[in-house]
Amino acid sequence: MIHITKSNRVPVGLADFPEMVERKGKGHPDSVADECAEACSRALTKYYIENFDTYFHHNVDKAAYVAGQAAPEFGGGKILQPQEFEIIGRAIDQAIVGGKLVPIPVRTICRSAIQDVFKYTFRNIDLEKHVIIDARTKSGSIDLTGLYNQERNGQDHIPLANDTSFGVGFAPFSSTDQMVYDVETYLNSSKFKDLCPASGEDIKVMGLRNGKDIEITLCNAMVSKYVNDRSEYINAVAQVQEAALKVCDGLKEDHSVKVSVNTGDIIEKDIMFLTITGTSAEAGDDGQVGRGNRANGLITPGRVQTLEAAAGKNSNNHIGKLYSLMSNRAARSIIKELKGDVVECQIRIVSQIGHPINQPWMGDIELIPAANVNFDVVSKRAKEILQAELDDYLTLRKELAEGTVKVW
Repeated sequence: MIHITKSNRVPVGLADFPEMVERKGKGHPDSVADECAEACSRALTKYYIENFDTYFHHNVDKAAYVAGQAAPEFGGGKILQPQEFEIIGRAIDQAIVGGKLVPIPVRTICRSAIQDVFKYTFRNIDLEKHVIIDARTKSGSIDLTGLYNQERNGQDHIPLANDTSFGVGFAPFSSTDQMVYDVETYLNSSKFKDLCPASGEDIKVMGLRNGKDIEITLCNAMVSKYVNDRSEYINAVAQVQEAALKVCDGLKEDHSVKVSVNTGDIIEKDIMFLTITGTSAEAGDDGQVGRGNRANGLITPGRVQTLEAAAGKNSNNHIGKLYSLMSNRAARSIIKELKGDVVECQIRIVSQIGHPINQPWMGDIELIPAANVNFDVVSKRAKEILQAELDDYLTLRKELAEGTVKVW
């Protein structure tokens, strides 16, 4: 059932109440936990398909990213205790082939996937010295693994929902949303790191819009071996600030923008966000799946939200993961196709366990229409777009397996 709600709300970007938006960058411990969990899910899916030509049940969606201890100093420093990362979850670890029981090296697959994440995320982490990686997994419960590959008659290749749960999404991003997202993306790009190697990957961006004024506060871990004294630290922070302002200038429209970086620093007392590896996980901050960005890459307390942790859940029938992604994709499609007629769209989709994924218990589409728009016409098309997204489930599953869809 798909329901349409005509909203009388003012679009978030134009509302009087202060708008708050956050993004945790790729080197933040919570984002690393998300990326590792999702990488494990992809690696397991690939192994299952290549070796058994099927999707097997798994949910590797818990992690313990335990901070180490470090003593950074200008020009270098020492790692006193390594970081530790352990993935925790459930995954099929044996299968019957030709009447024989075949073991599946789940822990080895996961450890390898996690190592790869650390390699492509961090420029300054030595996997041999700085991180201890392990995996703790067991096979899943009989009821969930039994439900995993079931399909209802007449629903070709559409698995049944594994849970009674919901996902939410919205579109479009406001100016504040887009600034926060794009600032982190640029500062963590290879292009910027080549220009400013002192900028580490652990970056958190918080945006606050109050009326026409937008303030961006950045916390950027700086890498000690590229910073030889206070002056070089100050210059590197200024480079980060200048780059962020440049990104914001292209998005600010009629807003004024202010950017602050590492506001917790007390330079004269040598209190600075200085690290050896580029992440606070070397000493100060632990990480966990689901504590960071939502499925659209942001944390937005003024928008429709869910606590669903998408990373690491199986891409075959984990409904909280799939509906979180589908709702955002459908909302973006509605705004793109009905641009000018629909100003803002929020979607909530809820399932019942054991029902086909493309037949939700309810899909609620909330639209803010433009003035003088025929709401019946746009609501009919919005319903069609959401249903098409639900029916195109196999495309999303394939993209998740290939790693072309971000979940944090």
